[in-house]
Amino acid sequence: MIDLRSGKPILALGLMSGTSMDGIDAALMMTDGEGELGFAGSGFAPLGDGTVSAARAIMADWAAHRPARSQGARATLAAAERGILMDHAHAVIDTIGNAGLPGVAVIGFHGQTVAHAPDAGWTWQIGDGAALARLLNRPVVWDFRSADMAAGGEGAPLAPFYHFALARHIGARAPIAFLNIGGVGNVTWIDPAKDGPEEPGALIAFDTGPGNALVNDWMTQQTGAALDQDGAMAAGGRVHRDRLSSNAARHFLDRTPPKSLDRNEFSGVLRAMEGLATADGAATLTAFTAECVAASLTHMPAPPTRWLICGGGRHNRTMMGMLADRLGAPVDPVEAVGLDGDMLEAQAFAYLAVRVLRGLPTSAPGTTGCTAPVSGGRISRP
Repeated sequence: MIDLRSGKPILALGLMSGTSMDGIDAALMMTDGEGELGFAGSGFAPLGDGTVSAARAIMADWAAHRPARSQGARATLAAAERGILMDHAHAVIDTIGNAGLPGVAVIGFHGQTVAHAPDAGWTWQIGDGAALARLLNRPVVWDFRSADMAAGGEGAPLAPFYHFALARHIGARAPIAFLNIGGVGNVTWIDPAKDGPEEPGALIAFDTGPGNALVNDWMTQQTGAALDQDGAMAAGGRVHRDRLSSNAARHFLDRTPPKSLDRNEFSGVLRAMEGLATADGAATLTAFTAECVAASLTHMPAPPTRWLICGGGRHNRTMMGMLADRLGAPVDPVEAVGLDGDMLEAQAFAYLAVRVLRGLPTSAPGTTGCTAPVSGGRISRP
């Protein structure tokens, strides 16, 4: 039995599969859930084709599957749940084995988001943490979002408390921003001079708008490719600003944080690209993501002195260039400060799992809009 009262670092493994469903990131950390961060290895495992197809079917029409209303819907949900469980279990086993670190004390399991509807007061991640705990014979912390939403929060984003620890870890002295560009973009503004992440004014975090989702979907529609590799297609296109007028987008961008999005929230912007050349659509949608990020500056107490980018979008050179043109401060991938941009979110769930075990908050009014700092997450023991 681990004595969590000692506050000593323990070995935790975090798991993350984003809405792009390109696979499962697994990250090992020695951490006390506060300032001690020891990076102990990582792994990646693809999601099975059957898992992806079932989860995408639910994502495309979640209302038909929650609760499952037909025999076909129930079968799809069962396939997705079993696939998520087994694929994550294999990711854990492989990562622990490859790292040669069998003494994992806890697993942070985010599950697979298929819908996020904070205005309706619920969010849906497929994945049974209790079943994973039994399968792996290790404690699992999961269902990270429900407690926050019950306390009036948006349930997202959840990485900001980890971003605060990272800002301290890299020695930041002035406000900086971590920007994650996954399917959705989300930003964390950090004042590292504050005493802790739950202190008022330490963090402001919210979804900025689409990340890679729209351009990825455009590329799939037009070419069958899963993404615009390195932003090469967008680099050869022209931005059609007349296609970017969207009252729904403006309403979201102007809204005061906290705020969070479902991956498909701006599908109308994607439809507005119809008739454009593939390169022009890619350029326009990439610019839309960058302009949504730039709009986030109006909600920050002071401009960040540096933007550190994680998630798949940091590999898109065109997007990185557009961000640099618009943000008025250095824009760098997190590798520039010695971090692993592919693993930040998985690391965050390892870190948050330890905080949950210790009863420490994982979100605060400045990050999700909850009424007071909340320690979210369910703990399932084998």
